[in-house]
Amino acid sequence: MTQQVKDVMTAGVAAVRPDASLVEAAQMMRAQDIGGVVVSLDNRLIGVLTDRDIATRAVAEGVDPLAVSAEAVCTLTPVSIGPDEPVSSAVSLMREHAVRRLPVVEGDRPIGMVSLGDLAGTLDPESALGDISRAPSNSSAGPAPG
Repeated sequence: MTQQVKDVMTAGVAAVRPDASLVEAAQMMRAQDIGGVVVSLDNRLIGVLTDRDIATRAVAEGVDPLAVSAEAVCTLTPVSIGPDEPVSSAVSLMREHAVRRLPVVEGDRPIGMVSLGDLAGTLDPESALGDISRAPSNSSAGPAPG
């Protein structure tokens, strides 16, 4: 039987409002040990904001992360997938659009996220990415020594 996205996704979503600051979004990512959040309004998907987006589209540009909104930095109208789609469709979409995460939506409502790590852990658990995805995160270690 073909696996569906709902079988491999991370259920539930970490979401921020479009007007949330980048600091607020980054703090949520750290607290939940995740690399991305959905940007939503009225339970509708507006965008996806990743730790990489914050680093490359904001911090590297020298903007104040307290003064910039999630909506200003996120990927608006991101590619997404439904929970009943085959996992192979998620893989194809990620390849085609060069993304590491796909929001899983029912209608416009985000219900989960499927990541490269989710796919590797399911499709190739013995791969390096599968191993890394199962390893505990080091993101709670605090600031790097100066």
